[in-house]
Amino acid sequence: MNVSAATTRALEIRTDLLTRVAQAHDASHYLLRPEAVARAQDVPDVVAAFAEARHRGLSVTFRSGGTSLSGQASGAGLLVDTRTRFTRVEVLDDGARVRCQPGVTLRSVNGRLLRHGRRLGPDPASEIACTIGGVVANNSSGMACGTVDTAYRTIESMTLVLPSGTVLDTGAPDADERLRALEPALHRGLAELRDRVRASASMRATIAHQYSMKNTMGYGVNTFVDHDSPVKILEHLVVGSEGTLAFVADVTFRTVPLLPAASTTLLVFDALEHATDALATITGSGARAIELLDAASLRVAATDPLTDASMRAFAAATTQTALLVEYQATSPDGLEPFEEAARRVIGDLALATPAELTRDPAARGRLWRVRKGLYTAVAGARAPGSTALLEDLVVPVPDLTATVGDLGGLFERHGYDDAVTFGHAKDGNLHFMITPRLSDDGELDRFAAFTEDMVTLVLDRGGSLKAEHGTGRIMAPFVRRQFGDDLYAVMREVKALCDPTGLLNPGVLLTDDDEGHLAHLKLVPPVGEPAAGDLAEVVDRCVECGYCEPACPSRTVTTTPRQRIALLREMVTAAPSELAELERAYEYSAVDTCAVDSLCVTACPVGIDTGKVMKVRRAQRHGPVVQRAGRTAADHWGGAVTGLRGALGVVDRLPTPLVSAASKVGRAVLGADVVPLVGSDLPGPGPRRVASAGAVADASVVFFQSCMGSLFSPAEASPSPGGVGPAFLALCERAGITVAIPAGIAGLCCGTPWVSKGLTDGAAAMAERTFDALWAATDGGRLPVVSDASSCTHGLEGVGSHLAGEAREQFERLRVLDAVTFVRSAVLPALEASGRSPRAAGTTLGSLVLHPTCSSIHLGVVGDLEAVARAVADDVVLPLDAGCCGFAGDRGMLHPELTAAATRAEAAEVAAHARDHGTADAYASSNRTCEMGLSRATGQDYVHVVELLEAATRP
Repeated sequence: MNVSAATTRALEIRTDLLTRVAQAHDASHYLLRPEAVARAQDVPDVVAAFAEARHRGLSVTFRSGGTSLSGQASGAGLLVDTRTRFTRVEVLDDGARVRCQPGVTLRSVNGRLLRHGRRLGPDPASEIACTIGGVVANNSSGMACGTVDTAYRTIESMTLVLPSGTVLDTGAPDADERLRALEPALHRGLAELRDRVRASASMRATIAHQYSMKNTMGYGVNTFVDHDSPVKILEHLVVGSEGTLAFVADVTFRTVPLLPAASTTLLVFDALEHATDALATITGSGARAIELLDAASLRVAATDPLTDASMRAFAAATTQTALLVEYQATSPDGLEPFEEAARRVIGDLALATPAELTRDPAARGRLWRVRKGLYTAVAGARAPGSTALLEDLVVPVPDLTATVGDLGGLFERHGYDDAVTFGHAKDGNLHFMITPRLSDDGELDRFAAFTEDMVTLVLDRGGSLKAEHGTGRIMAPFVRRQFGDDLYAVMREVKALCDPTGLLNPGVLLTDDDEGHLAHLKLVPPVGEPAAGDLAEVVDRCVECGYCEPACPSRTVTTTPRQRIALLREMVTAAPSELAELERAYEYSAVDTCAVDSLCVTACPVGIDTGKVMKVRRAQRHGPVVQRAGRTAADHWGGAVTGLRGALGVVDRLPTPLVSAASKVGRAVLGADVVPLVGSDLPGPGPRRVASAGAVADASVVFFQSCMGSLFSPAEASPSPGGVGPAFLALCERAGITVAIPAGIAGLCCGTPWVSKGLTDGAAAMAERTFDALWAATDGGRLPVVSDASSCTHGLEGVGSHLAGEAREQFERLRVLDAVTFVRSAVLPALEASGRSPRAAGTTLGSLVLHPTCSSIHLGVVGDLEAVARAVADDVVLPLDAGCCGFAGDRGMLHPELTAAATRAEAAEVAAHARDHGTADAYASSNRTCEMGLSRATGQDYVHVVELLEAATRP
């Protein structure tokens, strides 16, 4: 990797072009390219980063999740990555409190609190990707937390690193005295500001009004009224300060109860005022969430096939407005009083359509899709090159009706005809989305005029220009207008006291530039077919939200899906000198180190599979000779597997240092993406695939044994010497299930090796031959097909995309199942009926650590995998940090750094479990190469869960 790095106290600083360009992009519509990017691992690194920035004459901006929408995570100086290493979580007092570092995601923290029946108070929609650093920096809230459970209200203490380098734990008993001793001017200045604010009736009145609503504009000057000691004032000023006052190294929250029981309804009214008039009554009935959707939102929802069928009636909505209402409780019994109150309220409302409460998770999911699918629908359908601009504001609830109506007038006046308005109605908090094309002539003037009118509208209504998303760059020029001269002066002094040299995040939250919100706007040019082939239009839907990043196995070693797409966009407009450098670096950092596991698409709100895009890129760089070689390998796959097995047998007998040295030479000569790095953990060859079994006429299932089980021998700890294939057949025999095997299985494959490498000709050839064999073996689709490796099952599901005509239509009739699904649904019931289950035999293991593969997630069979594991073991542990292992067939051998980075968090969690509870009796997954990757990462032998079941039911 091309990295220009300097080291200061182990601080890594990168200045190569690709890193700086990739890290410049976040979820906002602003773009500033940093001069350098630092990866901080601990507090001394942050102190060193401050010193290095001063030495270079640069400002400092912290970047963690990059999901903020207002431009607060972008800077042109030194960008400090705090996501990669600041990820520790410590649950305290049985979940009543939790201490966490800024790089860990909100979802990850809540996952650790789940077993305690607790969660964090803030509940932003971006919880899958937003990190604790951003939750604190933006004073996050969400759909249900209101103004009570925000970050500001639930903070207990934090460890701060001030720009001066002072490190302060605000939870220490002597914290205020330490602040006085270490930063006397800051301590004294905060005390003086506190007294000035409290002495001013007008400032107190403004604060009381402003913070009666959700409010993330400017600094949280309400802390001067809410808290007495300077250290607590400082602590709460940092909340919502957007990285402009200090770095938060860790934070301790008071948690709130988890409310897992929920009942939901959608109330549709004929007019906006009827909906808002009902808010007080609905809120009084105990509703936790009340989401407003205007007529435009209902029209969008009507086109979404995943929403409730009742929404189709609103395809032409003009005045209708809906309220999505949810009640929550700690238990189903606790939910009943809320439902009774809700039914009384609903019965008295004049609704456009009947409404009923539902507890059914599927029905509730369809109703929430009405709200949560808006962003997907509008952002995904926007014109190429346009920006999905999601904004928020808040007004007093009595002014909500007029504000929604007036916003609609602004959209019409300024030509934003596709705008939708929705929001957290009980808080008076509105969101709207517009899709301007900021690169067009005149668009900037239109956007500026719209913004000015919107600011006037909100402030005239006594509202706040930001309720949740933070001031950022977009509203920094308007802070004085909202708070007035006196409180604005207080905010200026806060900044000067904490950061006298203006080191941290200049231009964010406060600015002297009245047009700062119109500078550094991000343009999103279409990437074009040369960059992404027939997926170019799909790529153009990307809103750079970053939701894909936590699932990406390469996120800490090279680039993420968001960055891969952002770099494609940058290369469209790059100068020739930069373009050449970016294209060279892109091959390794984006294409070669993508695991193409496609977990990114499971999190992407607009459905982009960046893994597929990288497969297209791989295909584009293969010339005719390489494609013909791929076709030849497919045509002679049986012989190729035999040859590879033979080579593995030779390697297995040679001294590891000799083999490793030879592979390193080969990689140096032929390239790291061609020759694998061979080490001591490379297994020898596995057994040949079984060539025959029962006749089709007598069979209940067709078994498609993965070639991975033939290439690689089972793990040393495997209780089934032949591996998963023979284990599956043995289980079927014990269950009385007759199995057929396709003719010519030795030369068949799911096609994944060709697809993942972009060898399109070979993929098509293998798909045709595999389909022909399966069509015959399944008796024209009568029998299901079962594969013993989840990645192969997933690959088989995709075979149809490489077929044409009648074969493609016939393939749709095939039923492809993963082994864990078939074992759960057919084998386990038969074993239980005959008294041969592990529990009946008393052969269950005590504990088992389970790794769900990315293919298991795509297939939707993680529940089946867990069910088989629970049939084998009394205690099954699924690591919260489990994710794609990055082995990806051969990626782990070609680029071992990918697997090392992808498995670091999960391996640490597995090691911690072993340290606290002892080594588990077994470690299992459902795919041989994933098992190899996890074995390498953890030092424990992972085996297929079916192998464990076979051993536990062996006579």
